[in-house]
Amino acid sequence: MRQVEVVPGAERRRWRTEWLDSRQSFPVTGNFVHEDYAHGLLLVHNEDIVAPGEGFDSHQHRDTEILTWVLEGSIVHQDSAGHSGVIRPGLAQRMSAGTGVLHSERNGAGYRERDRLHVVQMWIPPDTTGVAPSYQELDIEGDLARNALVPVASGLARHRGESAIGLGNRHAAFHVARLDPGSAITVPDAPYGHVFVARGRVDYEGHGVLEQGDAVRLTANGGHRVTALTAAELLIWEMHASARR
Repeated sequence: MRQVEVVPGAERRRWRTEWLDSRQSFPVTGNFVHEDYAHGLLLVHNEDIVAPGEGFDSHQHRDTEILTWVLEGSIVHQDSAGHSGVIRPGLAQRMSAGTGVLHSERNGAGYRERDRLHVVQMWIPPDTTGVAPSYQELDIEGDLARNALVPVASGLARHRGESAIGLGNRHAAFHVARLDPGSAITVPDAPYGHVFVARGRVDYEGHGVLEQGDAVRLTANGGHRVTALTAAELLIWEMHASARR
């Protein structure tokens, strides 16, 4: 069934501690089976604010494609497979947990600094389980300055050799668009889609104005025009399969 569901940012689950403010589009905190609440292949979509010097100590993941997109500040990544990096805005990062990997993620600013970390982390399942863990990052800042929909990470055949980062799922692609006021992009038409307003305000064709934190979940739909009313940044998933059992 063709469907366009607008999800206001205020309706997301919120989990707060002394150092973390996490807004979660799908249930994460607690004993949940992620596939039961997924939209398409998207299992987790967390928007987190992390205080200086704080972060997530070493913890384990398995058979998950984890994509991290920083909006403000920096995040320090280290994992048990020997990968490490400092991720900043415009630097795409993908970790494939495979057979299992331990990793930590912390705000790159120290306790005595003031820079908060504002980051969106997204999970999808892999095509094949039980493979070796892998890691990839690439600076695509220059590509994002052109008021267009840019494939940041993809497993789709049509993006081979084009997208910045590969995904271990041949049915999914993650796009980002940074738009000046008045600029517009067209949402990919796919069995499942997820459009998230990471910054600014936009007009979503046929469904009105969306603010920062709002999202649109698409089923058997797409082709809509999204126009920036202010400077805006959109994170868009195009998915040709579902994780639901």
